[in-house]
Amino acid sequence: MENENCVKVIPLGGLGEIGKNITAFEYEDEIVVVDCGIAFPDEDMYGVDMIIPDISYLLKNQEKVKGIFITHGHEDHIGAIPYILKQLNVPLYGTKLTLGIIENKLKEHNLLSSCTLNSVNASDVVKLNHFKMEFIRATHSIADSCSIAIHTPVGTILHTGDFKIDYTPIDYLPMDLKRIAELGNEGILLLMADSTNVERKGHTLSEKSIGETLIRILRRARGRVIVATFASNVHRMQQIINASIRYSRKVAFSGRSMVNISQVARELGYLHIPDEYIIDVDEIDDYEDENITIITTGSQGEPMAGLSRIAFDNHRQIKIKPNDLYIVSASPIPGNDKLISKVINELYRKNVEVIYKDLEDVHVSGHAFQEELKLMHSLTTPKYFMPVHGEYRHLKHHANLANKLGMNRNDIFTLETGDVLKLSKDKAEKGAKVRTGSVFVDGLGVGDVGNVVLRDRRNLAQDGMMNIVVTIEKETHSVIAGPDIISRGFVYVKESEELINSVKEIAARELDRCLENNITEWYALKRNMKKSIERYLYEKTKRRPYVIPIIMEI
Repeated sequence: MENENCVKVIPLGGLGEIGKNITAFEYEDEIVVVDCGIAFPDEDMYGVDMIIPDISYLLKNQEKVKGIFITHGHEDHIGAIPYILKQLNVPLYGTKLTLGIIENKLKEHNLLSSCTLNSVNASDVVKLNHFKMEFIRATHSIADSCSIAIHTPVGTILHTGDFKIDYTPIDYLPMDLKRIAELGNEGILLLMADSTNVERKGHTLSEKSIGETLIRILRRARGRVIVATFASNVHRMQQIINASIRYSRKVAFSGRSMVNISQVARELGYLHIPDEYIIDVDEIDDYEDENITIITTGSQGEPMAGLSRIAFDNHRQIKIKPNDLYIVSASPIPGNDKLISKVINELYRKNVEVIYKDLEDVHVSGHAFQEELKLMHSLTTPKYFMPVHGEYRHLKHHANLANKLGMNRNDIFTLETGDVLKLSKDKAEKGAKVRTGSVFVDGLGVGDVGNVVLRDRRNLAQDGMMNIVVTIEKETHSVIAGPDIISRGFVYVKESEELINSVKEIAARELDRCLENNITEWYALKRNMKKSIERYLYEKTKRRPYVIPIIMEI
């Protein structure tokens, strides 16, 4: 297939993983990018704050990149934008709330004045040279979500973004299935559809069902109600607010992201709360407990977020009271189960009531279940299909679902990040892989922590370290101080005196042997000490701490 006559679909993240969603579409001298998200680190990625995509391919072709088009304002779709714009400053396109959330991020990174943000509405079309990007209203767990139809010279690609089919959304703006069906009738070359919940049968519940549960729970609450949810879930926030107003409760927001997003959503008209019902978290003690609702961050058990700090008595303004009612209105992101369980257990230890998804319907998913995915496939009847957004098993299940709906397996492409799908009007095939991967953000460092550093951190966490410090006289090459032992994360020196003394003897013996044989190069002295001590420690403890000899010369 000739490159100049085909569109290349290049997933730079989001396939075979949860998060880090970013896909490039290329035709001749033009590239458009859909989404630019982060992934959250695994437990063994010590010190890593977030993971952003490797955009080497875009940097290599930066003169072709015409813009980044955002489907919605969740972190796994927008979180990497500040880091990417520092390397590749191109225009952003998104709906009003999505850009409002992004603006806050750009302000934090001092980038707002140098970036071009273009606000669009659902049904708007952005025309470029080869591409036409059409935004189509979708329903998800955040307002202003969109699917994007990418009209190309070889045919239309429909990227669903994250979606569910909610017929009774909170804002009364259901997914534009009519337009999707029209595109299906006109002919869709490639469907790229959300696979997150493909394993779950049936339909998702409507977001509106949560409102009824919240009203019932707040009706019987005797003290403060503290609700932890995703800061980006504006519709969930609205329902918490509605239930609180119904029972004359003032509402306070806690947590930086919760305060920021609620403020943006109010200013843009997506969150409605009368001024007399909103208070600052510093004012909660000025009111009776039964007249207070607090909406906080920490629904994933994050140690530094609001709910966790409350549970472990580390919150500056909110202290646990006996009649408090805590609601965790979210499902754990894969990998966060232990964190949130730890927080819930701690709240129970404080003898307060906790309600979470296993006990009440206080959360519904924002991702389509099987029956909704079937409807999407039936409306679009694509020529080719590529499952996106999910771990590899999700992609495989979604491919199998498409096959059961009648698609030929040869027309279904289950790809991994970095694979390239080349499309022409009458053919689709995999092309050569492009460079992709993960870039770790650790504090202010971006990309300076790699696999070697993570390996060292894992080893240090598992077995600890031991430093052997020796001072040698420069002229005579004689030992004048040491060996002294410093142990961290391996053994406590005072409680392992016999082991430590043996290590000192081995280090001293090895040094003497080397110096007697005129081996005076530091690297040789360190190497010999290190090997002897490592061998001894493994024989005695079956552990392999990092042994770091330090030689000082005076």
